[in-house]
Amino acid sequence: MGEMDDVVREFLVESHEGLDRLDRDLLALEQRPKDRELLAGVFRCIHTIKGTCGFLGFSRLESVSHAGETLLSLLRDGALDLTPEITSALLSLVDAVRSILASIEAAGAESQDDHAALIERLDRLASPGAPVVSPVPSAASPESPIPAPIGGGSSAVSDASIRVDVGLLDRLMNLVGELVLARNQILQLGATTRDPALHAGSQRLDLITSALQEGVMKTRMQPVGNVWSRFPRVVRDLSVACRKQVRVEMEGQETELDRSIVEAIKDPLTHIVRNAVDHGIERPEVRMAAGKPAAGRLLLRAYHEGGQVNIEISDDGAGIDPERIRRKAVERELITADEAARLTSREALDLIFAPGFSTAEAVTNLSGRGVGMDVVRTNIEKVGGTVDIHSDPGRGTTLNIRIPLTLAIIPALIVGIGADRFAIPQASLLELVRLEDDDVRGRIESVYDAPVYRLRGELLPLVRLDRALGFDARESEEASVNIVVLQAGDRRFGLLVDRIHDAEEIVVKPLGRQLQGIGALAGATIMGDGTVALILDVLGLAQHAGVAPSSKERPRGGILAAACDAHEGRQALLVVGHGERRRVAIPLALVSRLEEIPASRIEWTGQGEVVQYRGTILPLVRLSSVLGSDGGAPRDPMHVVVYAEGGKCIGLVVDHILDIVEETLAVSKRAVPAALYGSAVVHQRVTELLNVDAIGRAMGAPDGAGLLAGTGS
Repeated sequence: MGEMDDVVREFLVESHEGLDRLDRDLLALEQRPKDRELLAGVFRCIHTIKGTCGFLGFSRLESVSHAGETLLSLLRDGALDLTPEITSALLSLVDAVRSILASIEAAGAESQDDHAALIERLDRLASPGAPVVSPVPSAASPESPIPAPIGGGSSAVSDASIRVDVGLLDRLMNLVGELVLARNQILQLGATTRDPALHAGSQRLDLITSALQEGVMKTRMQPVGNVWSRFPRVVRDLSVACRKQVRVEMEGQETELDRSIVEAIKDPLTHIVRNAVDHGIERPEVRMAAGKPAAGRLLLRAYHEGGQVNIEISDDGAGIDPERIRRKAVERELITADEAARLTSREALDLIFAPGFSTAEAVTNLSGRGVGMDVVRTNIEKVGGTVDIHSDPGRGTTLNIRIPLTLAIIPALIVGIGADRFAIPQASLLELVRLEDDDVRGRIESVYDAPVYRLRGELLPLVRLDRALGFDARESEEASVNIVVLQAGDRRFGLLVDRIHDAEEIVVKPLGRQLQGIGALAGATIMGDGTVALILDVLGLAQHAGVAPSSKERPRGGILAAACDAHEGRQALLVVGHGERRRVAIPLALVSRLEEIPASRIEWTGQGEVVQYRGTILPLVRLSSVLGSDGGAPRDPMHVVVYAEGGKCIGLVVDHILDIVEETLAVSKRAVPAALYGSAVVHQRVTELLNVDAIGRAMGAPDGAGLLAGTGS
């Protein structure tokens, strides 16, 4: 059957099911010839077969079913009365259709049997005043093949599949979840008992349960293409309304997800596709003037990665202009003009997820009501997913969605606080770190009373799980520290816990009404010993602890405001020295790593100095070139502040790294050069505040564009 295997197989299954019903319904009609409901059902079945076989190019089957459809439409409308002759002709039609389907299933093509006599017979019966003939056709009649003895014959395709009610699958999945819980209890009991028979039996139970769980979960898996199949029509209708030309391309339609996830992402994906056509892709004349093809391209791509599913929606449209985003956000009073002026490009893009935000100039039936992208992020986060946006003005926009494969049974790491245990979904787990004695004192630092851990040179904010959940404050009696390194959206943080237990598969249970308002919790599970453990919502925990921004809060904005803590106006700063007496501060939130790099590693490209760094090419810019003044004597190794934004990095070479401080700033902007945001008193010393956009300008691109455009890895 070639490339149409799946479509044809589905057609064969549905057609055989319909034919089996037709046999029963036609015989029932002989007893109740005036039953309009039965007649309508018979007509719908033949009509469906005719329509689908025409689409698939099965012309002989289409001709036969068309003749039967004509006769059935007259019976359904009351223009003809059902007679034994008509019933026999319709049963012959069923046999002929079944014969053609058998040929398609066996050889991938229709048989060459001649059904002209059957078609002529059906047409004659559909004509008014048709003569009455014997109701029983001759056994040798070519249009009336004798059916096989088992219910009209069997089909390998139809026998190999059955249709199951979705509710039954859900109940079966719940039972498997309970079996997994029982399995975990037996395994725990077997691990503490020396009975070899119990140990062997528990291992056998583990294997069978795992196989059963995998099988049942496969029955719930659906390809993401089931959702995407609606988008070509959506894009076509929307592009006609917008007077645009858009072609849709899809990759990875076979990527499978749990049906509950598929249902949850339908509306968010529809919002994204509509926005891409409405806001992203330009009209043909605009595209051609910009040197693009008249037809825009919308690409949907799905693939598995790291136990999750990635869905990318990309367009080659106009992209998103950060300045326009800033202007619209001010117009809609989402932020102030001063805040907008200080937003980085990444922060400006993130505004499109703010409630009530829209760039549409007027409200239409397509857009402009400020409902859409905030719903996208909210709905995706509800199922444990994340959404990120990247845009290149003039070239297009890409949204990347990461979602779990399933929500019912998930692998998790079990951790402990005091006597309580908590489950952390492994999809958010990056690594585990254990510090002993001297390492605790030497590698955990404090930034404005908040602990941070220097992990391979990167400052990692730390969150104590007991304090985040409101437990009574207490100091750990153990000298060692366990850090669970987690990923929350685009932020990383370390979770401090008392103990790290084992990794195991857990069954997700909904929270009770009393706990549903706690954003740091995603659900509950029953452990092997019968106790209840709460499941942590990693993103909600990060937002609750203040190490990741909430999708609902207003962007606070600004290069300096990005480092604000819970105390309004206080800033976390990295202070560096320039020359003998000059001090410059950089927002700590923008600092990715502090490095010492030997001068011998410097290489040159057309864009200037670079070094090979962590598998990529890191452009270097010297603070002296940004400020336009000489610093101190060159150092070897160089002190480099690695600055990151939007996944791109640049290395700022400084003379000295002095301190990390917290300060309430009273900024003076009188007569400051463009390279500086202003100056302020920091720890009783006048300190200049670096305008990080100046780093991009130092590389030959305005407003930080060089930072993003010149550092692609």
